[in-house]
Amino acid sequence: MSDLDLSKPMTQAAFGALVGVSQQAIGNLVGRGILDTSVPGHQLLQTYCSHLREQAAGRATNGELDLATERAGLAKAQREKIQMQNAVTRSELAPVVLIEEVLSKAGSKIAGILEAIPGAVKRRVPSLPAGEIKSIAGEIARVRNIVAGMSLDDLRELEEDGTDDSPAEEEEIDT
Repeated sequence: MSDLDLSKPMTQAAFGALVGVSQQAIGNLVGRGILDTSVPGHQLLQTYCSHLREQAAGRATNGELDLATERAGLAKAQREKIQMQNAVTRSELAPVVLIEEVLSKAGSKIAGILEAIPGAVKRRVPSLPAGEIKSIAGEIARVRNIVAGMSLDDLRELEEDGTDDSPAEEEEIDT
């Protein structure tokens, strides 16, 4: 390299040899528009060094992921993993299967209680006509079917709308 003239343009291979990288690496930088081998060698060297400084400072351009961005992403993923592990340890998170089982058992228990209401009303208010008891049973069945058919998406929609599907209160039954 004793006949190196930085005042003239250099080939990709010659510049790669000068900075200690392969011709393919220089070709990649040229292809991405970072380097231009038609300029004098000293200008090419300055541009290359400037690019390396930008990468090291985390300000790489042309959509490339630099080391600082990669490290920040890794640190974020590690932080989220630790937060999730801590939430599991504090019993703030549970497997979906377990939650489904608990909700299923709770739903069955609630359904049994709801289905007992018409009989309890009939015992407490024997003068209540059978049609009214049937109406109460119908409302209970309607509510039970709404709840049984609910999905996670339904709950999300309720949260977003700020509404619920509960029937309007009509009148209370006096006992």
